[in-house]
Amino acid sequence: MNEVKSALEIAAVDDSKFVLLSVVGSVFCCGLDFDTIVKHLKYNRKRASVKLEDTIKNFVNFFIVFMKPVIVSVKGPAIGLGASILPLCDVVWANEKAWFQTPYTRFGQSPDGCSTITFPKIMGRTAANEMLINGWKMNAQEACDKGLVSQVFWSETFTQEVMVRIQITSCNSFVLENSKALVCYNMNVELKQANERECEVLKKIWASAQGMEYMLKYVQNKIDAF
Repeated sequence: MNEVKSALEIAAVDDSKFVLLSVVGSVFCCGLDFDTIVKHLKYNRKRASVKLEDTIKNFVNFFIVFMKPVIVSVKGPAIGLGASILPLCDVVWANEKAWFQTPYTRFGQSPDGCSTITFPKIMGRTAANEMLINGWKMNAQEACDKGLVSQVFWSETFTQEVMVRIQITSCNSFVLENSKALVCYNMNVELKQANERECEVLKKIWASAQGMEYMLKYVQNKIDAF
């Protein structure tokens, strides 16, 4: 998260007109690494939970306030935070093999990435609950139908389709940034408040003995399954 944030900080002040967020390989993002989180929490739950909260809060806030357009191309799975940040971006394209899941309750976690605000607004409350509470695994076409993704393309031609559709390279940077600012103007305060609430709840879960126990069970089940 810190590396992505650092890259965005550079992009915010250089002469680029937009950011293309993509991956090398067949996985977009698997979300938070719970093995690493558990290792940190084992030593000092209270201190580690505060540090983790700050890291996620700052990461998400940077997407909220980032002034240049962010275009996302999703190949493969986008899980947890990898899916929840997508509504904070401006255009999201996916190949037909992409899928999206936020199985927070299975991990013993609560939602993040402002998804408690953005998902209900985009796809409706019941569909959002299917994602955030029930852990619905949504395929690319379903994500497009629900508004999480703007377009879906074939995997074989995905990169070419993305490159062809990036038309904003010829646009004026001032116009692009101000157009985005107008679209986001009424949402940023609400998004920051949602991010604050979500991170506060995550911190409470991580700092609790019950939350730690559930995460340990999840990590152990992963090891046993492997």
